Amino acid sequence: MKTKTSSFRGIRGRWLQNDITLIALIVVTAVVALSLGLWNYYYAAVRTGLENKAQTATEFFTSYVSKNYLEFYQSAYRYTESFEDKDSVELQFVNTKGKVEVSSYGISAGSSPGTTDIAAALKSGRTETFSGVSPATGERIMSVSAPMKYADGSTVGVMRYVTSLKRVDRRIWRLTLGALTVGALVVLFVLLSNLYFIRTITEPIIELTAVARRIAEGSYGVQAEKKYDDEIGELTDAINEMSQKISKAEKMQSEFISSVSHELRTPLTAITGWSETLLYDPEIKGDSRRGVQIISKEAARLTKMVEELLEFTRIQDGRFNLNIEQLDVEAELEDSIFAYGEFLRQMEMEIDYRPCEKALPLIEGDPERLRQVFLNILDNATKYGKDGKLIEVSIGEEDGFVVIRVRDHGPGIPEGELPFVKKKFYKGSSKERGSGIGLAVCDEIVARHGGELVIENAEGGGVRAIVRLPAPRHSNSERTL
Repeated sequence: MKTKTSSFRGIRGRWLQNDITLIALIVVTAVVALSLGLWNYYYAAVRTGLENKAQTATEFFTSYVSKNYLEFYQSAYRYTESFEDKDSVELQFVNTKGKVEVSSYGISAGSSPGTTDIAAALKSGRTETFSGVSPATGERIMSVSAPMKYADGSTVGVMRYVTSLKRVDRRIWRLTLGALTVGALVVLFVLLSNLYFIRTITEPIIELTAVARRIAEGSYGVQAEKKYDDEIGELTDAINEMSQKISKAEKMQSEFISSVSHELRTPLTAITGWSETLLYDPEIKGDSRRGVQIISKEAARLTKMVEELLEFTRIQDGRFNLNIEQLDVEAELEDSIFAYGEFLRQMEMEIDYRPCEKALPLIEGDPERLRQVFLNILDNATKYGKDGKLIEVSIGEEDGFVVIRVRDHGPGIPEGELPFVKKKFYKGSSKERGSGIGLAVCDEIVARHGGELVIENAEGGGVRAIVRLPAPRHSNSERTL
């Protein structure tokens, strides 16, 4: 029987995989879009702020400080000294050679920032921006360079604003992490809600599967509990109705088989009796005697089929009981072989019996039912293995079980039919006549003894029937008491 965890590979697994994958994809997409949006927003805000500062300052210097380089330099120095945003922004005055002349951070004159915005501003005559890692410090920065000109239009240098992106990046990452946390909570909520919802679907299906499996195994009439008035509830009603109908049909079948079997018993007894009587009459010779022999043989076969059918109906109706006592299973097997010996001789077949080399313990069992099992297995070995002319029988003790093996040397059973040979009314591809329930009855008898009946193909050809019966742990001395 499959466990509940297998449902994760079924409806539950597919549902969660599809749903969570979709939700996770949406959350990740939203977080990525939010992160990119935050990046663009904050970077644009920083760039716009720096550009505005640069534009205002360069217009001031161009309008009021435009006589000579010395005056320009002095004004730049005073401006940097009084710069109010020096805690967050660095102000630099860079000459046309790309060297820093004055810095609000006190950078020594003559140093070169090395970013592309300076050269681009000197070349284009427009404000240029750089965002990335500073070659000088290795820090992520954003810098804005605006060209400064004399009144005649010649370029005197570049005013450059520089700010670290560390704070901005940190803020963006915090917001992104917050968004990821919210997204994870959303996914978790969806997962838990889906698990609860799927549970209301899968658990009833698992229960219905268990009920259906019990019905398939023969527990006709079993009912499933209806929990929901929806499609699953309708399925439950359908399975319950099917179970009841199968139970009624099975009961009617059993009653019919039992009735017919009982009705056949009396005429078959009469036919068998009179045919055996006629065989003792010396006046009946030739074809007439052969015909009477056929009648006797067929009557015996039909009688056996009727008895099997009656046994089957007793099992179906719950009237099949065991009379348990302590018994010598080896003796019962030997009695069955002896009783079957005459028939084997008529079939010109030999039996190779190998008893156990040591005394076997007594077991708890029904001697009549076990003899029925042994005779049925011997009969099948004779019927289906008659071409091999040999039946091998052995008995021994293995791992706390008394084990009986019966092997014929016939053609064997097709591998595809082996799993079904113990099913009731299954006859397979064999042309041999029979009720198809003999092995089913034997399997039931052995199972009620706590044992196991195995039918398999033997190595080298033929079929091997193995009967395992639980044996108490008695010593040989206890056996002989």
